[in-house]
Amino acid sequence: MQTDQQLVAAFAGLDTPAVSDAMDKLGLPGQCLGIMPLDNYRTTVVGPAFTVKYVSASTPAGTVGDFIDDVAPGDVVVIDNDGRTDCTVWGDIMTQYAGMRHIAGTVIDGVCRDVGRALADGYPLFTQGRFMRTGKDRVQVEAVNGTVSIGTARVCSRDIVVADANGVVVVPRERAAEVAALARHIESVEARIRAQLAAGKTLAAARAELGYHDLQRKPA
Repeated sequence: MQTDQQLVAAFAGLDTPAVSDAMDKLGLPGQCLGIMPLDNYRTTVVGPAFTVKYVSASTPAGTVGDFIDDVAPGDVVVIDNDGRTDCTVWGDIMTQYAGMRHIAGTVIDGVCRDVGRALADGYPLFTQGRFMRTGKDRVQVEAVNGTVSIGTARVCSRDIVVADANGVVVVPRERAAEVAALARHIESVEARIRAQLAAGKTLAAARAELGYHDLQRKPA
């Protein structure tokens, strides 16, 4: 089994469109519908998932953020709050502490607040949106490092998360090396198409010659 560092390195230089195309070619789901960045980050965030499941609060209410002490540097925090937009599960204290601990970023099926701090710090946040209302006494952590859902995508602990200005895609850990290699192949073909266009070929001719229309298509 490849280490976290090896799998993250396999995705160096790739973006979410290339990874998504490779996933389509392999018949794998993983695109996180409706999860978008707070900002148009110019770099791609890649890291193993540290998954967190939130549920409605009990009486008395449980904790909402203490799990972050257990997140390793380079991990991506992946929070399943069931798509709730009425209360938040991430704010400025979490952003500050995550940055101090060199956490790679945070993905939330739900909303965050204190957006100004995240933007000022350049901390990568990918969410359903933003809202100011606290989640304390409304939701609580139910489990960590189990299987969660993010924007219709299934995420298991230590799956590889790839996120950028286009959104978020989650790659099953056991297929990550295969997906990364195929994504690089797809990018290389597209680079050759762009080179042919620059040399004067028509788009139709370049695409036909290099098999563009089959790049993302799952074999029959």
